Order: sequence, then C-alpha cells, then structure tokens
Amino acid sequence: MKLTIDKTAFMKSWNVAERVAAQKSTLSVLSGILCTAEDGKVTLQATDLKTSVKVKSEGVTIDEPGKAVLPIKVVGELFKKSPTSIFTVEVAERGTGILLSGRNRYRFTTYPADDFPPLPSPEGASQFCVLAKDELHRILDEGGIAGSMGEEFPKYLGAELLQVKSGECHCVSTDGRRLSLSKAYVDKENPEQDMLLPLTSVREFLRILSGLGEDLQVNVSVDGALGYFQLDSLEFSVRRVDSSFPNYERILSPNTTTTLDVDRSQFISALERVDVVVRDHSRMVVLILSPGGDLKLSGRAPEIGEATEIVDGIIKGESLKVAFNVGFLIDGLKAFHGDKVSLSFNGQEGQMMMLRPNESDFLYMLMPIKLKSADLDGLDDGGDDL
Repeated sequence: MKLTIDKTAFMKSWNVAERVAAQKSTLSVLSGILCTAEDGKVTLQATDLKTSVKVKSEGVTIDEPGKAVLPIKVVGELFKKSPTSIFTVEVAERGTGILLSGRNRYRFTTYPADDFPPLPSPEGASQFCVLAKDELHRILDEGGIAGSMGEEFPKYLGAELLQVKSGECHCVSTDGRRLSLSKAYVDKENPEQDMLLPLTSVREFLRILSGLGEDLQVNVSVDGALGYFQLDSLEFSVRRVDSSFPNYERILSPNTTTTLDVDRSQFISALERVDVVVRDHSRMVVLILSPGGDLKLSGRAPEIGEATEIVDGIIKGESLKVAFNVGFLIDGLKAFHGDKVSLSFNGQEGQMMMLRPNESDFLYMLMPIKLKSADLDGLDDGGDDL
C-alpha cells in the first residue's frame, strides 16, 4: 500500500477513528487503525469491541492499493507532527512502513491486517429513525445530561434510552436523583421500539457529530445486539446495554404548586457564586420563592461561610423553600439554550421540572434535598449580622 496524504483533510477522518480505537487492550491490533485503500477510496476502521467506526477518508491519493493496521501511538503522532502538509506513507507486505515528509524519513512497524476483527454491519438491522444531524445531536446531548458516567448498578444508570413512539424519538437518562428527556419528531411510519446505549459511547458519538458538516441526515438502525448510526461518509455502531430502563413516564408527576420564570444566564451565575461557598461541603442551595417577589438563593458551609443571592424572576403559586444539589441545578440550566427557563415545583419534597418556556421538547427533572429545621434557621433574615 502506498498513499500520498494531504495532512489537513486526512487528519479529520483519522481523528474520528482514533477516538474510538482501544486505548488499553490485551489485543495490540485494537490500538491501531485499519487503513484500507481499494476501489479508488480509503477507509479507516477502529474498534474497542464495544464501539466501532468506519469512516471514508478525504485528502488521500492511492498510489498502490492495499491495507494495513497503523499503530496510533507511533504513526498517529508522526502524522500529527509531520513537518510538511503533504507526505507519503508506504507499507510493505511484510508489515514494515515508511513515512516520507519532505527530506525526512521515518520507519515503523504495523500490525497484521488479517488480525483486525471484522466490524459489525447494519445490513439486516431494522430501521429505527432518520434525523437531521443537528437534531440528533440535540436530543442525544440533552437526553444524556442526567445519566452517570461511572460503572454503576443497575446498568441503566450509565446509559441513555433511545425510544421511538407515536412519531417521536425520545432520548432519556437518569442517575436516580434526576432525569432528562429530549424529543424530536420522526416519521410516524417508524415502528415503536427502543435501545439502551452506554453514555460513554454516546458522548464519543456526539464529539464526532460536532466535527461534521451541516445539512447531513443520520440513518439510525438497530438489531438485537447493536445500535447503528449511518451518514454518507461514516458508520458508527454501539453495543447495546443489557438492562431494562424504568418506565420514566410514570415517574414524572404533573402536579405543580409553584412556578418560576427566570433569566437563565443570571440564574447560572448566581448559583455558581453560591457554589463557591458550598462546593467543598454539602453542595446544597436553598431556593426561597415568594409569589410576586424575587427568588432568593442561600448556601452555607460550616467554618467556611454563607452566601445569599437575589435573582429577578416571575414567581406564581405557593410560597416555597426547597433545596437542591447546586451542581445538578447548574447542569440542567446549562443544557438549555435561550435566554429564559421555566421551573415548576411540587412542594418541598416533590420533583422540580425545568422546561423551555412554552415548549415541551426538553425536560429536566430533579429531586430536592430533604430540608432539616437547622437548614431553615435564619433564612428569612437578611443575613447581614456579624
């Protein structure tokens, strides 16, 4: 195999494959990228046996067809640090490779191409849905906010549910204390079905989508073991999580006692200042809502201090004092786009719902922290006494 490579164009596809390749594996070949040059095109393939990607590469001229598994640790670094924008890569049948960049020459070893495992194919998988790239990115990103990135049990806590029903695609995650749900319209002809995917793999796919062009369609399909995402130049597959996601619609309560409409950026800034005080203690912030008045935020940490913030907002319903993990509140607010956000509360111990004003395509639910009487002492005064 012999290739002439335009560094700028080629590295876009190389970086996509590199993200998926196994960083730590007992199989050395998985720490490389299978480069195949045939039929006038070059494809790159990588896998960690749970997640796989196949991407067509641009910026490559095939001087001699062939294939080789190129080690990321050495060859990938040489590609990135090549002193010239155009360079040549040649791999002999015995597995020795040479990179020529200007007057510079680098020799490297490759892994046997026959040792690289065949990647899963979406052929035979059932149609799940088709979505515009940006819309799929939105619902996967928003819907995955509440999940846990750790190896927790039950397994669904570290996963994201994709579900097609009634002409909508739902993306949902939870860590047991909060839940996020994002929706997009899809063709009503799509059958009702679902798949549970690991959040770590979903996040990698989101990074890949972020680097792709505009006006792209993604064909999503599923079989008994895997979920597939296909674009014109890319195929991405993820092994499904063997677990059952709870009935999230039964978890969500429609009951509301108090509502708040607030400027999103002002709310985030105020919470981040409170977090400076409480982040090394409980990370608890108390929200004091007075209908017709302003929103008051209060946070305390023994031997550190306390913080009080006043935020403009429109409050309706009953007066309420309710506490939340300040980090979880900030996570939810940052997932939204736009100037305003609406929050609905269901008493001091009921769930809080965060929504876009007058929209229902994204919901963030958070359970409060149970307040003790000591947590409420002095909250109604100005907090100015020394």
